[in-house]
Amino acid sequence: MAGTPIGDVKDAPPRLVEELAGADVVAAEDTRRLKRLTQALGVQPAGRVVSYFEGNESARTPELVEALLAGSRVLLVTDAGMPSVSDPGYRLVAAAVEKDIKVTAVPGPSAVLTALALSGLPVDRFCFEGFLPRKAGERLSRLKEVAGERRTLVYFEAPHRLDDTLAAMAEVFGGERRAAVCRELTKTYEEVKRGGLGELATWAAEGVRGEITVVVEGAPEKGPEELDAQELVRRVRVREDAGERRKEAIAAVAAEAGLPKREVFDAVVAAKNAGA
Repeated sequence: MAGTPIGDVKDAPPRLVEELAGADVVAAEDTRRLKRLTQALGVQPAGRVVSYFEGNESARTPELVEALLAGSRVLLVTDAGMPSVSDPGYRLVAAAVEKDIKVTAVPGPSAVLTALALSGLPVDRFCFEGFLPRKAGERLSRLKEVAGERRTLVYFEAPHRLDDTLAAMAEVFGGERRAAVCRELTKTYEEVKRGGLGELATWAAEGVRGEITVVVEGAPEKGPEELDAQELVRRVRVREDAGERRKEAIAAVAAEAGLPKREVFDAVVAAKNAGA
């Protein structure tokens, strides 16, 4: 497999040209975009070009494995970045490994690493979460799973869902949690917008275009004395809104905050009695 440019074609690794010219089969996520790339690079694939995208990945994988077993050199490329990273590729790699077929990669540009480097947030430890679910409830559930994650978080998102995603992040992580929205990386209109999640959600509500990568600061290390009753109640409600039962939500928040469950329960009851 080979990484392809995420924006600027000049970022293409030199080996990509060699592999495109020498492969017996080139499996591309979008053959039209591959054609534009090869024209820009001045290379003509000598081998057969086939499509390999989400819709036919399962059906085409056995065919490509058979080609590999027959001795063909198969090159897998996606529209941008590295195959398998939120792109087609995992099934083919897994199937090839199962057949003891050698798999190697041509390193290339990465939106994840580029966004991390530009974010201004800690990058010594991070985790990649890919795309969040499209449905609001499922999105909240996924976010609350990592609400206490100390490592920096990286997400991909579609521009038309960015405002909803940032608003959900602000609700779960807190509006002051630092983040960076990286748009059109390495392209002409590259932009990195940094700020608190609440601020970024307001900014995104006006509409954002382009390929989006979101980098979010990890959860701060907080002691029990730093979490007031209002914050405890907010965290419980976020979990309840995501589908958890109150008892489970209280237990999870207590464990996350390092507090006795009774203390969180009393905060929830007091808020209810106060009509908050």
